Amino acid sequence: MTVTWEESGWERLAPGVGRCRLPVWDCTAGLVVGAGAALLVDAGSSLGEGARLRARAQALAGGRVTHLALTHPHFDHVLGAAVFAGAEVFGAVGLDTALARGGEELRADAEREGLDARAAEEAVDALTLVRPRHLVSGEWTLDLGGGRQALLANVGPGHTAHDLVVLVPGEPEVVFCGDLVEESGDPQAGPDAVPSRWPAALDRLLALGGEDAVYVPGHGAVVDAAFVRSQRDALAARFGVSD
Repeated sequence: MTVTWEESGWERLAPGVGRCRLPVWDCTAGLVVGAGAALLVDAGSSLGEGARLRARAQALAGGRVTHLALTHPHFDHVLGAAVFAGAEVFGAVGLDTALARGGEELRADAEREGLDARAAEEAVDALTLVRPRHLVSGEWTLDLGGGRQALLANVGPGHTAHDLVVLVPGEPEVVFCGDLVEESGDPQAGPDAVPSRWPAALDRLLALGGEDAVYVPGHGAVVDAAFVRSQRDALAARFGVSD
């Protein structure tokens, strides 16, 4: 049975496009609904959270999630992915290797941030079921049916070495930014960040979306191009990156 965005508790951003802010880490998940196909952007922080996402997304789409885009390899965005086994999984080039080699780091990071140890271990073990089969080096256009398309673009590195964004054409255009953009706090630059190239990644993001797009951060409220540009300038100053 399908439900409305309002009934589901999701935020509708454009026809057939919406997002929700997940509890605890305020991580965003996005949904793009086509005709007989649906794309989920990011999968939550655990198998339980992924299962809840799947149920809500399928109720909104009126069918199963057929495509999953992972914006970067951090636990709060990927550890729910295994519940979408059977979906076509997309990521930036190198994401498959990062997930394969970084399981212990993902588990440890999730536990440090407060995820139950058993839940973290189960989710990391299950990631072997959903290695990304489609790796994006430039841009990749998905046809979701009914005239609905989504453009996946590798604009990084920046927040990590494997940053993928999703542009949904329409009125307005919607750009799912992953953690290249954060609204609820300063962007987090961990040991896997590439600070020297982060401002350039945001330049590419802005060129992709343009001035009138809706930009969806990995954490926090939806923003506009001016916010992204301001955050780009702040990151350049923070990391001593000259234009």
